[in-house]
Amino acid sequence: MRVRVLARLFQIQRVLLKYGLDDFVRATHLYRPVRLLVLLAPGIGRARRRRRSSRAERLRLALTELGPIFVKFGQAVSTRRDLLPADIADELVKLQDQVPPFPGAVARASIERAYGRPIAELFPEFEETALAAASIAQVHAARLPDGKQVVVKVLRPDMRAVIERDLEVLYALARLAEQYWPEGRRLRPTEVVAEYEKTVLDELDLMREAANAAQLRRNFAGSDLLYVPEVYWDYCRASVMVMERIRGIQISDTARLRAAGTDIAKLAQNGVRIFFTQVFRHNFFHADMHPGNIFVLVEDPRNPRYAAVDFGIVGTLDPRDQRYLADNFLAVFDRDYRRVATLHIESGWVPPETRVDEMESAVRTVCEPIFDRPLKDISFGQILLRLFEISRRFNMAIQPQLVLLQKTLLNVEGLGRQLYPDLDVWNTASPILREWMRERTSGRMLLQSLRRQLPELLEAARTLAPLAKGAAYRARNGRWRLRLDLPEIEALERSLKESSRRRESTTVGAAILLGGLVWLALGRATDWPGWSMLLIGAAWVIRARLG
Repeated sequence: MRVRVLARLFQIQRVLLKYGLDDFVRATHLYRPVRLLVLLAPGIGRARRRRRSSRAERLRLALTELGPIFVKFGQAVSTRRDLLPADIADELVKLQDQVPPFPGAVARASIERAYGRPIAELFPEFEETALAAASIAQVHAARLPDGKQVVVKVLRPDMRAVIERDLEVLYALARLAEQYWPEGRRLRPTEVVAEYEKTVLDELDLMREAANAAQLRRNFAGSDLLYVPEVYWDYCRASVMVMERIRGIQISDTARLRAAGTDIAKLAQNGVRIFFTQVFRHNFFHADMHPGNIFVLVEDPRNPRYAAVDFGIVGTLDPRDQRYLADNFLAVFDRDYRRVATLHIESGWVPPETRVDEMESAVRTVCEPIFDRPLKDISFGQILLRLFEISRRFNMAIQPQLVLLQKTLLNVEGLGRQLYPDLDVWNTASPILREWMRERTSGRMLLQSLRRQLPELLEAARTLAPLAKGAAYRARNGRWRLRLDLPEIEALERSLKESSRRRESTTVGAAILLGGLVWLALGRATDWPGWSMLLIGAAWVIRARLG
């Protein structure tokens, strides 16, 4: 393990001890070898004083100090109040948009460096105090020369070096897990880290985020479900992005939403509709839907509208995975557990020798108790833990390409649980999926698919016509041959040629050998030619047999 990785692991242990989180340190394997060094490290003496703060606050401060990857972990779990103690959930919510900002003067210098111009020439008004700060970037309010109110998002300094260092640590831990943990190979931790690496490094390119926002805005153009702010491309750079400023109520502020007369039940249902619409109809989904990134527009409180920000993490699915997921959801909705088991085998998510009846029984055991109950009585987190136990029993491999989707689904559930605990996810999602499946198999969709592929089909037909004509001409004149360039056929051809050469060599050797015997039998005065032919013939036969 590289020295830099060990140094970072030591630093993580040190920070946990610094904030009095000894229990977390004792749970790690590196506690024993580094315990004495950690306790002697500077700053640890303050840990006892820090214990006067609540455990939740100390955990939040530790995650903040450890950097963006740890902050993102805190953001993800903060939406799962059903899985966390209340005090920790309340404190980790602050990581969604209350990460300590870096100085406004540093942000100003970074923006001017990106544009190569003084900031006053770009924005007549620019607030150096950050409007909000997150793990990788922060935003500042500003005004364009034409008077439009915007937000300017700027990356934190030296983010790539910090993230690459922690990714190196994650890879090292993943390799150790694969090597020494019995479940490591099935859970494929290295592939999961690789999938996360692509996601988090993409967040460092704000031009990519701007493109994501533009795509999502186009997908929901004219929709009353979701509003996506406009991107001002002339002001976007790799480290700076400028977007329309929206003024809504943060979705976690349920008191303000209720005071505004918002239809909370409809808002919760719309959240589920947005998720399934993005995943299946658009195949392009916002994958960072924690409350810090979601606002509600309440100009019409009876028809509230979501507004999203922060598009650094988006997801798409392979069409095959998308179809299998939809089929799985519908099979669960219909309580067709045998279909669920069959789909898992057909998709390759479980080994092909898995018994369908055994998996059907296991899935039924997990899913049956959750039906006909409101969301407040159902925890997808608990269901995932139960499914994890089933996956271990059936040697089910983790699908890294689906990790982002699972994370988003958990975020959506967390939002729904906070807004409207009585939400019926199944009855809300089922019509959306069924309509999508009907559209995929409709005649109109088939015609649209043919229309999109028509240029390629015509080009293939133009290329195929002269080939078919030449083949027909050669067949009519008895000169048509079918050539198959298959590796197996080529190997067989080589083997036949080699066997033919060996038979020919054996025949020649035997003829020479026979000639020597005849020469000796005739009793000629000189017998050395006979012995020579015997030796040569024998050597030829042996050489032929040995190849």
